[in-house]
Amino acid sequence: MSTANEMNQTRIINELRHFIKKLLQDPQIVPAALEVARKHYGTQDAAVAMAQEISSLTSVKIPDDPEDFSDADRLFLEVLKEVMDEEQALY
Repeated sequence: MSTANEMNQTRIINELRHFIKKLLQDPQIVPAALEVARKHYGTQDAAVAMAQEISSLTSVKIPDDPEDFSDADRLFLEVLKEVMDEEQALY
């Protein structure tokens, strides 16, 4: 593996570690994020709307512009969408 790839993987892992710690330190983030995801599920530009609302309601700060999303931001929003997909499949 090249040094650049290793550095990128290390950066991504560090972002995710920081994010997971934030989730564990503030138990209100997950319920708030799920509620926001339910509200915006299936809407146009759902990721941007979710990012803005989650940032305003919690200590998780996601940039307004999707171009500025970190890998951890993208992954978090994708996982929220997957959870909503699975939740909707149950009904």
